[in-house]
Amino acid sequence: MNGFFPEGWNGTAAEGKKAFTPSALTEAQSKQTVLESTVTMCDAEHNLIVDLGCMRGIIPREEGAIGISDGSTRDIALISRVGKPVSFVITDIKVDEFGRPCAYLSRKCAQELCKKYITGSKKTGDVINAKVTHLESFGAFCDIGCGNAALLPIDAISVSRISHPRDRFKVGDDIRVIIKSIADDGRITLSHKELLGTWEENAAMFSPGQTVTGVIRSVEDYGVFVELTPNLAGLAEPRPDVFIGQQASVYIKSIIREKMKIKLIIIDSFDSDYTPPIKYFFSGDKLEEWDYSPNDCFKRISTRFCG
Repeated sequence: MNGFFPEGWNGTAAEGKKAFTPSALTEAQSKQTVLESTVTMCDAEHNLIVDLGCMRGIIPREEGAIGISDGSTRDIALISRVGKPVSFVITDIKVDEFGRPCAYLSRKCAQELCKKYITGSKKTGDVINAKVTHLESFGAFCDIGCGNAALLPIDAISVSRISHPRDRFKVGDDIRVIIKSIADDGRITLSHKELLGTWEENAAMFSPGQTVTGVIRSVEDYGVFVELTPNLAGLAEPRPDVFIGQQASVYIKSIIREKMKIKLIIIDSFDSDYTPPIKYFFSGDKLEEWDYSPNDCFKRISTRFCG
């Protein structure tokens, strides 16, 4: 596997395993290449057994993750990897007591190599791949490479406000994120909303007179906020029979560019589990500044990345 990816990124574990041969693994060991495959078992000593296809792989407990040795990372981080992909480097290949080759692996080493690469070469504003691994009320934790975690705060997920990150993501989602900050201790904070388009880019997908679907995000005395896209919401008149989280069919009454306002009429509301896929408007690998608001709009929403 070339470079550093979130564990399980777009099926990399399955693809990597196809290329595993004894000679390929020996070469990977000499080059300290980061590989990936699936954990099949965590034994009683919390060593991870990894499926390499051509031979057995073992990640000793202390090599299972950064922080296991000093206790700053709990063993649940190892147990929870069973059945899931892990990144690793090969530290040794030996013959076991039955005469079979066995590879000794280190996920911790892969994580350290990845962390050194990110903190040494990446800057704020850089766009990277990430996989959602855990959701909390305050944000989403993401794997940004080899199991290294970074926080995506809830207010950086989208312009449209959500009550919990699960309103936007589910665990296992592959997403794109921006590095918002890198602390002196190596902790990385992410952002996401800047990749989802400006007000004008989102509003250009709609026209007055259309009836479209949306998600009810807030119910206030003065009206109902309906999300049309993650970075675009409109306001409908108050209704007593709608609830946060419901989907709604809405009639677009008007789009007022200079005020960044969209007036809606709710036609119907209903429960649905459907979540439309996230549309990314920015496809580059570096974003220095982002202006959400139209140029002639008094209200300004913008982000400046320094790095």
